[in-house]
Amino acid sequence: MSLDVDIKHRHGTFHLQARFVSQPGVTALFGRSGSGKTTLVNIVGGLIRPDRGRVTVDGQVLVDTDRRLFVPRHRRRIGYVFQDSRLFPHLSVRQNLLYGRWFTSGTGGAVADFDSVVELLGIGALLDRRPDSLSGGEKQRVAIGRALLAHPRLLLMDEPLASLDEARRAEILPYIERLRDKAGVPILYVSHSVAEVARLATTVVILSDGKVTAVGPVLDILPLADASDGGSVLDAVVAHHDEGFQLTTLASVAGELQVPRLSAPAGASVRAYIRARDVMLSLQPPQEISALNVLAGKVAQIVPSGAQADIRLDCNGAVLMARLTNKSVQRLALVPGRPVYAVIKSVSFERS
Repeated sequence: MSLDVDIKHRHGTFHLQARFVSQPGVTALFGRSGSGKTTLVNIVGGLIRPDRGRVTVDGQVLVDTDRRLFVPRHRRRIGYVFQDSRLFPHLSVRQNLLYGRWFTSGTGGAVADFDSVVELLGIGALLDRRPDSLSGGEKQRVAIGRALLAHPRLLLMDEPLASLDEARRAEILPYIERLRDKAGVPILYVSHSVAEVARLATTVVILSDGKVTAVGPVLDILPLADASDGGSVLDAVVAHHDEGFQLTTLASVAGELQVPRLSAPAGASVRAYIRARDVMLSLQPPQEISALNVLAGKVAQIVPSGAQADIRLDCNGAVLMARLTNKSVQRLALVPGRPVYAVIKSVSFERS
């Protein structure tokens, strides 16, 4: 499935101009509040008619202003999951889920799909309950299930975790991963969280002030997304768990990383996101420090930026970014090719 968007739209003084093509998987729209993410999703979903442009999903043209074509939202077969679950309070979970089937237009396999969706989202024990008895994470899982049972060709998720606390976000993220990996439904996912994007996305589209500034694979584009700090994404696998200290060791090309214990089994793929501000450099192997993660590498590039400099490190072929003051760069006499040790203060570990 491909999503091809090329639109221009004006709302008051705000101008949205977006052009990108996404590939199968999760396409994350990333940007600050007011960058145009929700407006763009609403155009794809048929809630907003753009001033100019074209939207195509899986080869079907949904919008073409030159041809005056605008497919109504109820005919687009697009599921929408909002920040709040928007469940019907007077219906049970089962009835809320079955509501999605009213929009299938005779699509077969509904009973089997119902069972598989319930299993996929782990909501079998909730079917007879009402929404007011559910946690925020449970409500969102039900909302996702309702959208899936409408047999969508595309699922839109507009910051579905924004209203949840950290514990509820941690609860629901694995289910969105299952959705990405097993349901076979492409997802357009809106977020301003680098951690969420690192965990879920296949493709990243960066929006800034209504314009697309970068599009591409998550490993290439995500470091650009965290514009205020910069950072690096390392592919890794779970090597083993240390139950005594509640730690998990991740193995990567750059070296081993220790993080708070993950629920993922040994061998599971993960992504480690490391902000440049969380990396210190040393010319000697550090001793007697509290930081658990130290990676050996060499300076590949130094890019001055005002009073600071972004240091690109080569750690056995993997890229790691550090941000230092110009004074620190001078004091350490850093130049390309110089061996260093990167002391990592914090790692955001994310399932791949």
